[in-house]
Amino acid sequence: MTTWLNMSLQDGASPIMEQLVFFHDHVLMIMLMITTTVLYMMITLIRNKQTSRFMLEGQMIETTWTIAPAIILVFIAMPSLRLLYLMDEVHNPSLTLKAVGHQWYWSYEYSDFTKLEFDSYMIPQEEQQESTFRLLDTDNRIVLPMNSPIRMIITAADVLHSWTIPSLGVKTDATPGRLNQTSFSISRPGILYGQCSEICGANHSFMPITIESVPAKYFINWVSKMSE
Repeated sequence: MTTWLNMSLQDGASPIMEQLVFFHDHVLMIMLMITTTVLYMMITLIRNKQTSRFMLEGQMIETTWTIAPAIILVFIAMPSLRLLYLMDEVHNPSLTLKAVGHQWYWSYEYSDFTKLEFDSYMIPQEEQQESTFRLLDTDNRIVLPMNSPIRMIITAADVLHSWTIPSLGVKTDATPGRLNQTSFSISRPGILYGQCSEICGANHSFMPITIESVPAKYFINWVSKMSE
């Protein structure tokens, strides 16, 4: 989760998020090189006092500053398109989880199991313990197995919502009357936090998402306990 004065992205908890962080750094380096080059040329032009009335055209420089941006765009576009296709691809999921957005809480259904569904509300501030985070912890956490492809089916019952977990690189709109699909795989155990990222009314800020990533055997025990 984001910590105090954190100026960078959250640590990736999924392979896709790690790739997104690498792409972010890749584009930043290209921007740094462009900014440095342009700044150097501007300073050179300002400080240069030489003039020549015979220099009316420059075919080479015209060609260079037309082709160079095109090459730079290719270096940005290729990894970007690769990531877009990776994020859109849904592998054979080992688990399907359906999330339904309400004003102002989430409902979850484990489609692979019978009668395994629950509502998830934010823990009120007066009921919080020292180990919980304000505005981020819920009374019922989503429990998911790590290192397993998860398919998310996301919709809404009333207005637009957005199911977002930054550390997983997942942000999918919940639209009434429409099923949106996304997939991810959690690469490490832990607790991941997110929030609704679409303004959905007065209590928009108070419908967090909490995922508990656990090894497969603990997930099976949890399913058995919840199904009793």
